[in-house]
Amino acid sequence: MSKQSGFGNLSISPANRTLLRSLGSNIVRARWIVIVFGIMAFIVSAFIGSGTVGKLSLSRWEVPGSESFKAGRAIEQQFGSGSPNLALLITAKIGTIDSPDIRQTGLALTEELAADAAVNEASSYWSRGGTQTLRSKDGTQALILAHLKGTVTEARNALTELSPRFTRENDAIKVEVGGQDEIFRQAAELAREDFVRAEIIILPGVFILLLFLYRRFRATALTIGVGLFAMVGTLAGLGAIVAFTEVSTFALNLTLVMGLGLGIDYTLFMLARFREELASGKNAQDSAVRTVETAGRTVIFSGITVAASCAVLFVFPFPFLQSFAYTGVLVVLTGIIGSVLILPAFFAVLGHRLARRTKSKATATESNSFSTQAGWWYRTAKVIMRRPVLYGAVAVTVLLLLGSPVLGLKFGLPDHRVLPADTTSRLVEDQKLAGFPAEETDAIQVVAQSAQDPSSQIDDIASYAERLSKIPGVFQVDTVVGSYSAGRLVSPPNESHERFAGHDGGTFLSVIPYAASINDDAPKLVNEIRTADAPFDILVGGYPADLTDFREKLLERIPAALLLVFVITFVILFLMTGSILLPVKATVLNFLSLTIMFGALVWVFQEGNLSGLLNFTPAGSIEPSIPILMFCIAYGLSMDYEVFILSRIKEEYDRTGDLTESVASGIQKSGSLVTAAAAILAFTFAAYSMGEVVFLKMLGVGMTLAVLVDATLIRSVLVPAFMKLAGRANWWAPPALRRFHERYGISEGEPETKIR
Repeated sequence: MSKQSGFGNLSISPANRTLLRSLGSNIVRARWIVIVFGIMAFIVSAFIGSGTVGKLSLSRWEVPGSESFKAGRAIEQQFGSGSPNLALLITAKIGTIDSPDIRQTGLALTEELAADAAVNEASSYWSRGGTQTLRSKDGTQALILAHLKGTVTEARNALTELSPRFTRENDAIKVEVGGQDEIFRQAAELAREDFVRAEIIILPGVFILLLFLYRRFRATALTIGVGLFAMVGTLAGLGAIVAFTEVSTFALNLTLVMGLGLGIDYTLFMLARFREELASGKNAQDSAVRTVETAGRTVIFSGITVAASCAVLFVFPFPFLQSFAYTGVLVVLTGIIGSVLILPAFFAVLGHRLARRTKSKATATESNSFSTQAGWWYRTAKVIMRRPVLYGAVAVTVLLLLGSPVLGLKFGLPDHRVLPADTTSRLVEDQKLAGFPAEETDAIQVVAQSAQDPSSQIDDIASYAERLSKIPGVFQVDTVVGSYSAGRLVSPPNESHERFAGHDGGTFLSVIPYAASINDDAPKLVNEIRTADAPFDILVGGYPADLTDFREKLLERIPAALLLVFVITFVILFLMTGSILLPVKATVLNFLSLTIMFGALVWVFQEGNLSGLLNFTPAGSIEPSIPILMFCIAYGLSMDYEVFILSRIKEEYDRTGDLTESVASGIQKSGSLVTAAAAILAFTFAAYSMGEVVFLKMLGVGMTLAVLVDATLIRSVLVPAFMKLAGRANWWAPPALRRFHERYGISEGEPETKIR
């Protein structure tokens, strides 16, 4: 059956065809050289990658160039101070913290901590004249606060030694270590432990799944090998990138799950095509070349889609998210190198030892032909296309119902609840929240660099402090002229207030909030302080301001990130299909798939359902950077499967011009592979759902659901239903774009050529 003019495209760029055919031919001819190169590259990458882990950095929730960032730098440079990032919680076992012995011990601890080379400054309840912000309401606990020198990585590395050294207990007192940097240091440690635990679970599990799928050891070993090649290659690449910029330690977890997952995905599709070519009667060498020409092209463009989706994270000016962009791009690059450049050499050598187990060559050919026409995926697609409206409506309704919790999505700020309940730094934070009237470790710092001579502006500073202390949610305001609460002076200036005067002029104020006000709505309090009338120019910083600026900048960049994702994937799908409608359809279906993921995040992690099973404490909101990360990864993977399925449908349509048959046959040839690939990738993500850190639990649960729903309900039901309803309009494009596609488009359906 021929196609009418204006629909579809039978012509493929000769340049593209020649390039990949030549590449496949050269790989096959130099197969032993390629194999040796691949093995050597794996060994070198593993050696380099093994040293990468120690070079990765930890990140604070900072936005370079923001008001809070400038305030923090000003406090460090002008006042030799900073936000407290280390807290020692002292508990008196007998009596109160005001007893002479406890006071003496507390002062000695304060001096010992302040004398450490890693500590910039330290103060305590006792050294600051008995300030109520550092004393528990029942008088049995007090705090020592410190600011550590250096970068976040240097500070948290110092904590690795300080934390166990200052964790003490005797008959009189108990000393526990907490603070924001200790919380996220422990989160990073647990993430590394989750990485090791996941490796122990994932690698044997994936091996068993692949062995069951292939029923051949060599095929299983090759597939695992490409996944491991992608992993170690990514680690080696990150090792090079670390020399120029920060890369987060959390990138390790993504390296494992995506490196292994995508490497296996790409190998599954390459090997499936190679087996098809063998079953059609070709020899191993010709089959390997044909596989590079066809499936290799699809893998490359599929990889470009995933890499582009991950690269969108560069839009966000945060090392934490950009680390995942580097990781995503490297995973795809190394996965393509392993599957398209190295794997075909093994195909050419191993040949029929990788083929499906069949009784004879004739049986294999007949079975392959029969399975296309009578396979489960073929029959299912035919059934759905007989009643596309009914099946499509039911599937969309199910997706919308399951995704409906997303309507209650509430973005919040990260806190100590990202850790398990028994983690030491979280225990400190829980005790602070329960027993202390205020949250001085979350003090909001107001910097007035223009107040060159604070002693001449005492009245201005005092009246400003009075106004700030009246803001709802503020417990106390500490300044160079004393401490204020509820609009009145509660502590005249003493030695502890001298720290608010700069060495060369200027001053800053510490606005100490109630714990409840920070937990309920920190951005609201920060913005009220920023908009309050001030007698001089100010910069507002501190941990709550850092988080507020981080969230605002993150949300501000989301529209640009979404636009980039849509444009890039639209272009890639157009190049593959020559259609305007199919990329739009793919975007709509992806959104339906992602709705399930975000709905699960809200229902589980925001509202707390299944919190007992998954062992976490719900925060009542979602920290926004993790959903954005998950969106980019999930969108790329959804397009990954879209590319694989549409490439086979397009191949069949180019060959026959029959829409119904091409959809059914294309899904039959790709559906089982997509489902198998998705099951393996979901298994790798699911390993993190039982991890220790809530961020990784979210990634594990959300991505597992997204991958499974996309590969089943979306691809097996909505794709055939939509394509049937759209009919020949599936392949429509304006004449100018059609000519562009004829010159530069891609497809798996190309003329076959044998090696001579």
